[in-house]
Amino acid sequence: MLLRHLRGFLLLAWVFGLRPLTGVAAEPCGPVRTFADGRQPLREVFVSPDGNNATGNGTRSAPYKDLARALKGVSPGDAIRLLPGIHGAGNSVGSIAGTSNAPIWIGGVPGEVRPEIHGGTAALLLSRVRYLVVENLVVAGATQNGVNCDDGSDYANPDATRHLLFRNLEIRDIGTGGNHDGLKLSGVNDYQVLDCTFTRMSPGGSGIDHVGCHRGLIARCVFTDMGGNAIQCKGGSEDIEIRANRFLNGGGRAINIGGSTGFPFFRPPLSTVEPNMEARNIRVFANLFRGSDAPLAFVGAVDCVAAQNTIVEPRRWVIRILQETVTGAGYAFRPCGNNRFLNNLVVVRRDQIGTHVNVGGNTDAASFHFERNLWYASDRPMRSRPDLPSAESGGIYGLDPQFRDPPAGDFSVRIASPAVGKGLSLPVPRADLLERCYAEVPTLGAFEAVP
Repeated sequence: MLLRHLRGFLLLAWVFGLRPLTGVAAEPCGPVRTFADGRQPLREVFVSPDGNNATGNGTRSAPYKDLARALKGVSPGDAIRLLPGIHGAGNSVGSIAGTSNAPIWIGGVPGEVRPEIHGGTAALLLSRVRYLVVENLVVAGATQNGVNCDDGSDYANPDATRHLLFRNLEIRDIGTGGNHDGLKLSGVNDYQVLDCTFTRMSPGGSGIDHVGCHRGLIARCVFTDMGGNAIQCKGGSEDIEIRANRFLNGGGRAINIGGSTGFPFFRPPLSTVEPNMEARNIRVFANLFRGSDAPLAFVGAVDCVAAQNTIVEPRRWVIRILQETVTGAGYAFRPCGNNRFLNNLVVVRRDQIGTHVNVGGNTDAASFHFERNLWYASDRPMRSRPDLPSAESGGIYGLDPQFRDPPAGDFSVRIASPAVGKGLSLPVPRADLLERCYAEVPTLGAFEAVP
């Protein structure tokens, strides 16, 4: 308990610009823990495309036809198991709650072929749910959002929808060109998205879109051929960690830290006495970015950090610093600023980008902190040094990072890389993209160097 509190203090001190304390052992790197660990269902209810709601009883040998029937009388500890096949879309799940000791599961049978929910405007509509695990599903072809999870418009109630786990989901081919998302989260608190894949999102949408979400973790996911964003955190979102993911053509802004939100949709509701912000304390650790117009965009974001990431050949910029929501209508907003970019490894082509950082109006770009990043222009090494809005401390410029096998998608570095042993020692992240422990003085980028 003491170690956990100490680590929390170190993290806050680091995010808000203080040096980490020296001589304090960091928490060991290890697997992500969830509230469902070690839990087993008390009852299983089966659903099959070939089932029958009238004559079935929910057993595997006599399954129900659809999810709505299986949900009748659902209780903590129940698992709704969808058997392999194509299931109907438009499934609404509302006002159900498991407990910390007995969550509720919805999804395919662990270890079996994942069922697919195909088509419709949305596969799943979740509202006012707690201690729920959504797992082992394929969601494809929805014309709006693949999975939509919200707080039932109870914007001021942090308990409306919380303690959610999304894992082992494949969400693909979502939307018709507009603002349609793979996983839409609105007013969701205390959640995790683990081991999921997102492929071919709508040009105007996101793989994961947050509006007013808090205390989340997105880890070990793969985002391929996104639209507007792979991940967006806006509308008052806070305390979200994005760790050990791969972004392959992550869209216009692979991670949009902040954004533009209508005033009525902020969670919690906007303050008239304190300054507001689109996003705060969003942490982007140990991810691989390849492609996208801009891997990282800070948009009305404050007190956020991007560290230990590997960024390869963005199409236009490495970072954008923007302010889309401004003071007005009685609400004050802090300008985008006081964010940190450190221990990252960045490889660009100067024939693709003109400037590394795009700075917009109404921002406090000079307050950004840059430290210990390696910058390399593979086509023009002499033009590797970036033009940053504030001076960088301990940067490395123009040295080939020595990736192991880029054609095969291996962007780990060789032991002789100039990135090895050059990072600032940090309390977090503890593990790299492959879940290996970083050295006490870490290698720059998403991969710790090993012989």
